[in-house]
Amino acid sequence: MLRLKIISIGKTKEEWLNDAIQKYVKRLSPVLNFEFVEAKNNAQLQELISKEKRVICLDAAGQLLDSEKFSSFLQVQFIEGGSRLTLVIGGASGLPENIKLSYPCLSLSPLTMTHQIIRLVLIEQVYRAFEIAKGTPYHK
Repeated sequence: MLRLKIISIGKTKEEWLNDAIQKYVKRLSPVLNFEFVEAKNNAQLQELISKEKRVICLDAAGQLLDSEKFSSFLQVQFIEGGSRLTLVIGGASGLPENIKLSYPCLSLSPLTMTHQIIRLVLIEQVYRAFEIAKGTPYHK
């Protein structure tokens, strides 16, 4: 079973966001185990990700991929990472420069979004990536 850890600063406070995230987590549960870790600050975030084997950061200035390329990218990351991958979301001020310089960064959009909303966008895109890989009509 594949394992995806999402490390972020702060909590998702909105119940409707948590509900939406959990719907995608449930859809992916047959193939993917999720772990959500919430850091209190940038120092704790750095400490948490330093223990991870395969880390990809999310940042508006990172590499921008379309959904098909993101799907292929994820598959490669899971293969090369031994079925484990950690994705990192910064707080309201984004990720510290030392983290962005230490790990590969992807962008889900050049738009500025709250760190709470980006969690939902990320989970939906992960779901979409798996559906693309399976060849289902979800991605049109």
